[in-house]
Amino acid sequence: MSETITTMSKDNVRVLKAEERVSDAASVAMLTKALVDGVDTCFARLDTQRSQCTFGKNGVCCRLCYMGPCRITAKAPRGVCGADADTIVARNYVREAASGTAAHSDHSRHLVLLLKKVAAGRGGSYKIADEPALRRAARLYGIEENGRTREAVALDLANLFITEFNGQEDPLRTLKLAPVKRQGVWHNRGILPSGIDRMVVESLHRTHMGVDHDYRNLLLHAFRTSLADGWGGSRVASMASDILFGTPSPVRSRANLGVLGEKTVNIIVHGHEPALSEMLAIASRDPEILAAAQAAGAEGLTLAGICCTANEILIRHGIPVAGNFLQQELAIITGAVEMLITDVQCVMPSLPEVAKAYHTEVISTSDIAKTIGAAHVPFDETRALENAKALIRRAIANFKNRDPGKVAVPKASQPLVAGFSVAAIKYMLGGTFRASFRPLNDAIIQGRIKGIVGVVGCNNPRIKTDSYVNALTRELIKHEVIVLKTGCAAIASAKAGMLTPEAALALAGPGFREVCEAVGIPPVLHMGSCVDNSRLLEAATEVVLEGGLGDDLSEVPVVGVAPEWMSEKAIAIGCYFVASGVDVILGHPFHIGGSENVTRFLNEETRDLFGASFHVHTDPLEAAAAIMDIINRRRERLGINRKAERKLYDMKDRRALNV
Repeated sequence: MSETITTMSKDNVRVLKAEERVSDAASVAMLTKALVDGVDTCFARLDTQRSQCTFGKNGVCCRLCYMGPCRITAKAPRGVCGADADTIVARNYVREAASGTAAHSDHSRHLVLLLKKVAAGRGGSYKIADEPALRRAARLYGIEENGRTREAVALDLANLFITEFNGQEDPLRTLKLAPVKRQGVWHNRGILPSGIDRMVVESLHRTHMGVDHDYRNLLLHAFRTSLADGWGGSRVASMASDILFGTPSPVRSRANLGVLGEKTVNIIVHGHEPALSEMLAIASRDPEILAAAQAAGAEGLTLAGICCTANEILIRHGIPVAGNFLQQELAIITGAVEMLITDVQCVMPSLPEVAKAYHTEVISTSDIAKTIGAAHVPFDETRALENAKALIRRAIANFKNRDPGKVAVPKASQPLVAGFSVAAIKYMLGGTFRASFRPLNDAIIQGRIKGIVGVVGCNNPRIKTDSYVNALTRELIKHEVIVLKTGCAAIASAKAGMLTPEAALALAGPGFREVCEAVGIPPVLHMGSCVDNSRLLEAATEVVLEGGLGDDLSEVPVVGVAPEWMSEKAIAIGCYFVASGVDVILGHPFHIGGSENVTRFLNEETRDLFGASFHVHTDPLEAAAAIMDIINRRRERLGINRKAERKLYDMKDRRALNV
C-alpha cells in the first residue's frame, strides 16, 4: 500500500493517493518515491490546476484576433466581431484537428524524405529493409516495378508520396486504398482532401478572423483535413517505415518499468519518429558498445522505450517497453536511467526538472523540439549509426554518476507479443500460400468473434491511468470481440498481461478463445504506434475486400475507442475514423460543450453523412455495452446475428484439405 502523496492541496481539496491515480504497481511505487525524493510530477501538477478554465473546456474562448480574447456567456452571446458560440467552438475544433493532422503527417514527411535519400544512394546507414513491402506499395499506386531495381522503384514511390503533401487540386492518391463505396461517400459529401499541407494551411485560413463562420462548413473541413491524415500522412508513414525498417511480425518482449536493469546502463528513447530509435536499437547490440558498458562497471546495457518510439522499436526488434505517456517522469524517478533521449511529440517539458534530482541526462535530438534544461544533440541522418553510438557511449560515461541510494527499480513487468501488421495477421490466418482475412471473416460470420474494436490513444492524468483502457478491454474480450490496439493504449494492456496468447484462455469468451487457440494469437493485437492507426483502417478494409461482411466500412461490425485520450492527434484520428464509417467512443468529451449545434453535429448528424458518429461514455462498462449495441446492430443488418455451427479449421485442417 502506498503512502498518501499529500493530504490536502492549498485549496483544501483532497489529493488522491498514488493507487487512486495509476493502475500498475510500478507506477504506484514511483509516485510514492517521488514524494520521498521531493520530485514534482504531472499528477501533482494536475492538483494545482483543479480550477481549470470552464470557457476553455466548453470551447467558447476565442483568441483569434486582438479585439479579444472573447468569452461567450448568456449575457455576452457574441464576440466583438459578432462570432457566436457555434462559430467559435467549430473554429477551435478545426484548429485542433489541423494540429493533430500536422503532427502525424510531419512525422510521415520525415520518413518519406529519408526514403528518397536512401533511393538516391544518400541514406548513410539506412537501407531498404523490406523489398517485398516496397514492391507491394508500388503496385498499390500503379508504379511499374517488374525488372526494375529496388532503388528505382523506391525513388518513384518517394516522389509520389511527396506529391501527397504538396498537391494542390487533385485528391490524394492514397484515398483509393479505401473501399470504393467509401470513396463515393467522401466525394458526395465534398470532403475529398487534396495535398496534406494544403489542408492544414486551409484550416488555418478558414479559421482566421473574418473568414468561415458556418459551423457545419467548418466541421466538414475538420473531417476533410483529418482524412488527409488517416488516409494520407499516417498511411504513408506506416508504409515508409515498413520499407525502411521492416514490416512488423510477432515478437516477444516485456513491458513496464521493471524492464530496466538495476546494474545495467539504462537508456530510454521517447517520442515518435523511428529513424533515431532504429539506429539506437542496432547500436545497442554492437559488441564494442556492450564491452564499453562492462568496462564502465555495468553488467550490460538496457535500451527501452517510452510512448510511441517504444512501440516502433518493440514491433520490429522486440526492444522492451518501459512505459506509456504518463510514465515518462516515473522512469527517471527510478534513479537508474543514465540517459533519456527524445525526438518529437508527447515529450513533457518537465523532464529536465525531474532529472535534476537524479543523474539522468535528458537529450533532445530534433531541431523543432528543444527543451530548456535538456542537452541538444542534433541527429544527423547521414551519420546515423555513428551518432547513435556516440549517444550510447555518453550514457555509459554517465553510469559512474549514478547514486545507488536513489536507485529503486520496480520489479513489475509483464510478457507480451506485439508486431501484428496486416501482412503478419494475414500470414497467421492462412500461411504463405493462403494468406488472407477469410478465416477472420468466417469467424465473425459464424459468431465466434462478434466484431472488431480498435482501442487507441494516450493516457490522461484526469483519469486513473490505464484503468478505463483495461476495464473496457477485459469486457470486450469476454464478449468475444477481437481488440486491435496501437500507441499508449496497447502499452496499457501489455502491462496488464493481456498481450499474450495465454490471456485468451483466462479472459476470452468461448468462441473467441477457440479462435485464439487455433491461430495462436493473443486476444489483443498490438499493431504499432499511434501513427499506425492507419493499420486499423487497413485491416478493416481487408475485411470488406474479403467479402461476406458488407461492401463499406460502415457495414462491418467494427468500432473505434479513445478511452483516455489527451492529444490533438486524437481529434484528427477520431474524425478520420468517423468519416471512414467507423463509430468512435470517447472516454471524455471534446471541448465543444458550449455549442449545442456543434455537439449535435458531431454526435448525431454525422451518422447521416458518414454512417457513423462520436459517442461519449465516461464509464468503461457503459462504453462496452454501447459498443456491443453498435456491433450487434451492424450484425443484424448483415443478417449474421444468429448461431451457426460450422467447423473452425486450424492450420492442420487446412493442410489436410490439399487444395
